[in-house]
Amino acid sequence: MAAGKEIRGKIKSVENTKKITKAMEMVAASKMRKAQQRMHAARPYSEKVRNIAANLGKANPEYVHPFMQTNDAKSAGVIVVTTDKGLCGGLNTNVLRGVTTKLRELQAAGVSTQAVAIGNKGLGFLNRIGAQVVSHVTQLGDTPHLDKLIGPVKVLLDAYTRGEVNAVYLSYTRFINTMKQEPVVEQLLPLSAAKMQEEAQASGPQHDWDYIYEPDAQSVIDELLVRYVEALVYQAVAENMASEQSARMVAMKAATDNAGSVIGELKLVYNKTRQAAITKELSEIVAGAAAV
Repeated sequence: MAAGKEIRGKIKSVENTKKITKAMEMVAASKMRKAQQRMHAARPYSEKVRNIAANLGKANPEYVHPFMQTNDAKSAGVIVVTTDKGLCGGLNTNVLRGVTTKLRELQAAGVSTQAVAIGNKGLGFLNRIGAQVVSHVTQLGDTPHLDKLIGPVKVLLDAYTRGEVNAVYLSYTRFINTMKQEPVVEQLLPLSAAKMQEEAQASGPQHDWDYIYEPDAQSVIDELLVRYVEALVYQAVAENMASEQSARMVAMKAATDNAGSVIGELKLVYNKTRQAAITKELSEIVAGAAAV
């Protein structure tokens, strides 16, 4: 019964793995609800800032913020938002595939790139492909904090303000529902007043407002657009975290189900092996009795 003992060991091993994946599935389900609540709570702020920024852009055409101006620099920046941990299916693979496509497009156009990595998986990927990583932040935990994100992202924002890069792209995974997450690579800078206005109108009926500025329009617009870009990055990180927990829950549920199937197959093989051993012993006993 050496073979039977080996099969029993495999069954025990798979059962232990199944317990781990089941526990991870339940933990991910709990964290997923909190991540979704955090993501939905951040949306009204970013929408309100976007609406105000769109109105300010139309109300003060004589002043154009650097974030809304284009330049001729032959360099672009990419902010890559990924997870710190694995075991979340193809979440990181899909978004990094989109980043690779964008980097190839920029390279084909003769544009050099520099990257900011948010998340350990993205940082490792960018280092492997030899990309220029100007800043990074990892180990954000389950709750993203804006103060940890501002520093690394500000490196690219300041480079754009100085005219060293002509565009900044933001790559992350957008949360659609528990079963579906969409990788996104979108342009963050330069901001388009027309695009902000379209997004504001898409969120509901809007009105044009005339504002009273204190201390002056330029100071307000400068501060507001910086906050708007920071809100977009924070929202991307919040969406990515909600997508991560959803993808991990689905992946761990699939792993648990597969472990159950493997256990069933191993038990069937074990029972067949045991039955064959019993049949062989009975045959030997009958043959011995007949010989006597």
